[in-house]
Amino acid sequence: MITAPLAQLLPFHARAPSSSHSLIRQTARDDVPESPTNAKFVLIVEDDDDLRELFVLLITVFLERRAVGVASYEALIALGEEALKCGAAILDINLGPSRQSGIDAYKWLRRAGYKGRIAFLTGHASNHPLVVEAQRLGDAEIFTKPIEANQLGDLVEGQHR
Repeated sequence: MITAPLAQLLPFHARAPSSSHSLIRQTARDDVPESPTNAKFVLIVEDDDDLRELFVLLITVFLERRAVGVASYEALIALGEEALKCGAAILDINLGPSRQSGIDAYKWLRRAGYKGRIAFLTGHASNHPLVVEAQRLGDAEIFTKPIEANQLGDLVEGQHR
């Protein structure tokens, strides 16, 4: 069952029934062509399983995009070239205690030659060290959790910046 805070991300008419807790972590759409950076392909790096799965569901079902969700920096690295094909990357700033952060994921993507859009999600205050560091990067947007479904849609559709 989707928890109350996550359910608030969806408009009432779009909420998944409680029996759909087992959501797809990765969805490939046959009608989305592959390209070096594909605007129809979104990467999610989020350590919260429910939130990551919800983002993948929203992006694939309602925005009709291909989405891949991973839980950690290490899982991102394991994706390798596949991660570099996305048109947008949405990174949680804090991927858990004593773990590499979304900032590390950002740096890896840029070092590997990724040219697509990057956005950070955070539940931290704007003066948190990771948020301050993300602000200094200059070419990434920062969104506060919980992000509303329409904000996520605008981000994926490229309507922010």
